[in-house]
Amino acid sequence: MNADKKTNQEATRLPKEFIDRLTAPFVRFLHIESASGAILLLFTVAALVLSNSPWADSFEHAWEIHIGIQLGSFDFARSLREWINDGLMTLFFFLVALELKRELILGELNKPRMAALSISAALGGMIVPALIYLALQSGQSGQHGWGTVMATDTAFVIGCLALLGSRIPKSLRVFMLSLAIFDDIGAILVVALGYSSNIIWGALALAALGLVILRVLAMLGFRGFPLYFLVGGLIWLAVDASGIHATITGVILGLMTPARRWVSDERLYAILSQVIAHPVSSDSSADTKDRQTLQVAEIAARETLSPVERLEIGLHPWVGFVIMPLFTFANAGLPLTLNDLGHSVTVAIFLGFVLGKPVGILLFSWLAIRFHIAVRPPELSWRLLAGGSLLAGIGFTMALFIANMAFSESLIDSAKLGIFLASIFSAVAGLTLLMLSPGRGRTHEVGQV
Repeated sequence: MNADKKTNQEATRLPKEFIDRLTAPFVRFLHIESASGAILLLFTVAALVLSNSPWADSFEHAWEIHIGIQLGSFDFARSLREWINDGLMTLFFFLVALELKRELILGELNKPRMAALSISAALGGMIVPALIYLALQSGQSGQHGWGTVMATDTAFVIGCLALLGSRIPKSLRVFMLSLAIFDDIGAILVVALGYSSNIIWGALALAALGLVILRVLAMLGFRGFPLYFLVGGLIWLAVDASGIHATITGVILGLMTPARRWVSDERLYAILSQVIAHPVSSDSSADTKDRQTLQVAEIAARETLSPVERLEIGLHPWVGFVIMPLFTFANAGLPLTLNDLGHSVTVAIFLGFVLGKPVGILLFSWLAIRFHIAVRPPELSWRLLAGGSLLAGIGFTMALFIANMAFSESLIDSAKLGIFLASIFSAVAGLTLLMLSPGRGRTHEVGQV
C-alpha cells in the first residue's frame, strides 16, 4: 500500500534532470530571507576594499567606461555606472511597484485601515528626516540633497529582521516590508519631481501615448510578456529623452500590471480533468485532441497566476541577487578618511536617518491611530514599532541612488560616509531594541492608543 502511494506521488511530479540536483541546494539558499542583504553586504565590503586599495583608480575608471551607440551627431551612450543606475534600477522599481500592487490587492494590505498604518509611517519617515536635513543644511552647498534621507533599504531591513527569527511577530515583518515599499515608491517620486530638469514635453507625450497603447493591448486580450516589454522599453526611451529620470517608468508600468488572474482554480481543475495520456502514435507531431488538451492545460496552469505574481516570481531573484549587488558594487566605493566625519553634510544625513526616521515613523503612526485613520495589530507593540523604526534608518542602496543625483563630486564622499554611518548605527540600535523586546511567547503590549 505504501509502495503504491509513493509511486503515485512520484508520478504526479515533474521528472528531475541532473541540473536540478546541482541547483536545488543553491535555490534553497536564495529563498532565505536574509540572503539578499548578506550578498549586498558582501559587495559593499568588496567595493570599500577596492576603493581603498592600490587598484582604486582602475576600479573607479571601470565604471566610467562609455557604452552605447554613436552615429554622426546621434549619440546615445552613457557610462557603465549610469546604465546600471538608470537602466537596471528601472527593473528594481518595477519589482517594487509589483510588490506594492500585490500587497494592496491580494496581500496583507487589502484592508484600507491596515494599509493606512504603513502609508502614514512611510510618510512620516520621509517628511521628518527631510525637514531635519533641510534645517541643518539650509543655505549651504548640500541643501539640494534633502531627498537622500527619505529612503529605506528593503533588503537590509528584512535581512536584519530575519536574524531575529521567531522572536518578532509576522505583523512587524509585514509592517516593515510595506513601509519600505511605500518608502521606495516615495523615493522614486522624489527623484522624478525633485531631481529632474529641462522637461521636453514632446517626449513626455510620446511616453503617455505608449502607456495608452499598453492599456489598449491589455483590453484587447494580448497576454504575451515580450510585446509588453518591447512597448515598455520604448516608453523608457521616451521618458529618458523627456528629462525626467527614466526609473519612474518602472513604477508606472508595475502599477499598471494586472493583479487579477485570467483562469480560476475551478476552470483549471476542469481543464486538467480532461487531460489523458497520449496514445501510442508513429507520428509524434500529430495534432491530436490529446495534444490540444495538453496545450490548453499548459496555458491554464500558467494563467492561474496573475501577471503581477508571475512577473514578481521571475524578476525577484534577478533583482535581489544580480541588479542590487551590481548597483551596490558600482556605487558604494568610498575612500575612507577621518576628514569628513565632521562635515555638515555627513552630520545632516546621519541625524536625518537615525533621528528623523524613528521620530517620523512613530509620530505619524500615532497620529494615524489616534485619529482612527489606521489600526495597529494587537501583537505589534509600540516597543516593536520603535525597534522597526530604528531599522528604517538603514537607507543604504536607495540613499546612494538619490545621493548620486543630488550631490556634486566635492560632496558625494561626505554624503556616502553619512549614509554608511547612519546605516550601521540604525542596524545596531534597531536590532538591540528588538532583541531586548519580549519574545513572542511572552506578553506583548496590546490595544490601541
